[in-house]
Amino acid sequence: MSTVKLHPTLDNGFEQGAEHFTGGTLQCLCESNKVEVKIDAQTLHNHACGCSKCWKPKGAKFAVIAVVPRDKVSVTANADKLAIVDEKAAIQRHACKDCGAHLYGRIENKDHAFYGLDFVHTELSPQKGWSAPGFAAFVSSVIETGTPPANMKAIRGQLRALNLEPYDCLSPDLMDALATQVAKLNGVTAAS
Repeated sequence: MSTVKLHPTLDNGFEQGAEHFTGGTLQCLCESNKVEVKIDAQTLHNHACGCSKCWKPKGAKFAVIAVVPRDKVSVTANADKLAIVDEKAAIQRHACKDCGAHLYGRIENKDHAFYGLDFVHTELSPQKGWSAPGFAAFVSSVIETGTPPANMKAIRGQLRALNLEPYDCLSPDLMDALATQVAKLNGVTAAS
């Protein structure tokens, strides 16, 4: 088994989500005047993400990120410290200007299949009970951020040992949702 540090949540073991969990808060990493984001729902599609855009804790190869309906996300403290990392990106990631932690990402394109969902980093929450990671996405992308290709077999093995199926895109269900939206926008109807 590899000893690669995937992410603190994964390396230290993760708990399954609490059955009646209804949300909590996320906080940036600043010592004081923390940005606080309130999440009024349980998260969905939690996963390890190896893409080069997602924020990762220092030393981690992967982000752990989930989605929640955007109307369940509100900034409750120090909103003036937030800035969008890349305004041209499909997911506009809102990060603390001081500590750099990404608190949530929002899709503004109403034609995107994931419009209406915000991406959140529940590792920044003091509450327990958030949904557990269920798969790993964009696994090969860790090569783009400096991981030697020779390490990939061990990394995929480590993810599988955690019951996180590694994909080099999103999970099949999420890829189906993206393709369905493209078909809809192109006027294509699928036969039953």
